[in-house]
Amino acid sequence: MRLGKVVKSNSHCDYIVQLDDQMDVIDPPTADDYGFGCFVKLEEPSLRHKAVGVIYNSQLFNPLFLSNGPRLSSEPDPMFTPDLITETRTLLGVALIGYLIQDFDRTYGFHGIPRMVVPVNAAVSLMNRDEIYQFHLNEVGCPQFYYYSHLLKCGGGFAAQLTQQVLTELADSQLFSGAEQRALEILCKELAWKNTMAAMR
Repeated sequence: MRLGKVVKSNSHCDYIVQLDDQMDVIDPPTADDYGFGCFVKLEEPSLRHKAVGVIYNSQLFNPLFLSNGPRLSSEPDPMFTPDLITETRTLLGVALIGYLIQDFDRTYGFHGIPRMVVPVNAAVSLMNRDEIYQFHLNEVGCPQFYYYSHLLKCGGGFAAQLTQQVLTELADSQLFSGAEQRALEILCKELAWKNTMAAMR
């Protein structure tokens, strides 16, 4: 599902995504589609691979806030104000954590800082369950979670909570089994303990 497009970046791994609205598409995404911790893919024809990121922040942009200009006493009539449009926007902060590699009939993930630079206007879409699973597999099909420390550093002010939520949702999704599932659960418990101790200081 398409969410929007890249409009700027704050760093090599920190991108700002402008959410599509009624002026852009017929069926824009709803608030449930772009929650905190969702996996997204950033793709553009010039990119060899699809970049993968996690939503870590959201901002509401309203140019009318604190505006000192004159206001209408009633709702404008669209027949007489055809150029009057709503300029409010929703912006999403996305931290890149790797990319998806399509190798013939296999799809797997690279975890870490991607070398690619995602261009402005690159499409940003929500990842489905299969794509999330494939991203967490390495070249030989074994589960991997190497973006753990990277997300703790690049996830903004809520990095610890973001990482804990991502790992918890992965564990609850039952995408993995056996030792990999136990490793996820241990990581979740360890991070929950660290967050609890940090809050008590």
